[in-house]
Amino acid sequence: MKFNRLLSTGTLLAAAILTTGALHAQEKVVLDYWVYSDFAQGEALKLQQSFISEFEAKHPGVKINIAGKGDDDLLTGQIAGAASGTGPDVFMNSTSAGAALVQAGALKNVYEDWMAMPQEYRDQFNKDLIAMCTPKPQTMYCLPYTGFGSFMFRNLTVLKEAGIDPATPIKDWNDWVAQMEKVKAKGKYGIPDMTQVWGSFLNIYSGIAEPNEWGADFEKKKTLINPDKYAKTAELFVKMKPYSTGTSINDQATRDLFISNQLAFYINGPWANPPFEQAAKNSNLKYDWVLIPGAHEGKNGGVQGYEFIGVAPKKNAKLAWEFAAYVTEKQQMVRWAAALGRYNSNQASLTDPAVASHPLLAITYKAAKTALFNKPPFFSGVYPNSYWSAITDNASAIEDGNMTPEEGAKKLIEELNEILSDG
Repeated sequence: MKFNRLLSTGTLLAAAILTTGALHAQEKVVLDYWVYSDFAQGEALKLQQSFISEFEAKHPGVKINIAGKGDDDLLTGQIAGAASGTGPDVFMNSTSAGAALVQAGALKNVYEDWMAMPQEYRDQFNKDLIAMCTPKPQTMYCLPYTGFGSFMFRNLTVLKEAGIDPATPIKDWNDWVAQMEKVKAKGKYGIPDMTQVWGSFLNIYSGIAEPNEWGADFEKKKTLINPDKYAKTAELFVKMKPYSTGTSINDQATRDLFISNQLAFYINGPWANPPFEQAAKNSNLKYDWVLIPGAHEGKNGGVQGYEFIGVAPKKNAKLAWEFAAYVTEKQQMVRWAAALGRYNSNQASLTDPAVASHPLLAITYKAAKTALFNKPPFFSGVYPNSYWSAITDNASAIEDGNMTPEEGAKKLIEELNEILSDG
């Protein structure tokens, strides 16, 4: 039954592609395809080039140029390109940047293209993510593409030296801090400074907060952060400070400390794994990964986010849509997940036996079920940059002892509401 359903979907999609391919057979068409930089290197690039070659083979005369961009360059280039008409034809970005791209006019409303696809194709995707791309009736700005859920890497050598049995789960924040104390007693570090980046802050705050206690209400111009739970999170930062590296999760120095058996816990997404995997092959690094501990047993922290593929409202938008539909289709996403162990938004691909048992994908999938979204709501409101720096500045000030957690929480809520009102 499953094979028949796939055959039906693939046949219909192929028919649609071949139809448009014939239309372009006599033309020379070049599509510019912008992706995150990690999609344009190594194994990920090889896979992307395979998708491109297959699509080009079915569309004689069509050439697709892939270009990798850093996060900031990707967003600013798409926004600037929308104004000048020089931006990419088809591109990816984070759902957290969706509102800014809509505001800039960088995204075509693809609702009619989506509805014209076979039902079998549409049924492959996570329905919540389709709703995320569709902020209002008959207005759809993207196709869900890839995604992530964060989790915690553990250095097993450091834990062993501290007398900690990694087979015993960390029950809650108190249990976690107790392990960090043992690690520090052996002259090692427990954790990076989690207040320096808003994402690392959220990895901890999510261990006590619920989804409706994060993000902002743009209509009321109010932050949704729960001040009491923020204060509890800040208390944890104060407790963890003696065991911290003082460096950010994004610093190379932090990753080096983990690889050189000086750091016990490192929280990040699946993209952080390749250097650790390589170090395990080349040196004596021994590590595993677990869900991020929460404030109480049964609760976990973590951040989840999603990348989409969008189409610019340009001359070749129809062809760009077909390419977007092709790379996000189940068979391509199965190959993506199997080769890289990376999460994606095609629900049907994640349950395919070829990828369901991949350990990196399994922990990401598990983490994404309980983590908070990175910058909700998507496609409906643009956060001023000062919103995020206000959070990290406040958390750092509390961690340094400049304010009590309660004083800091009160001040932060007032500041964030003022930023949203001014924005």
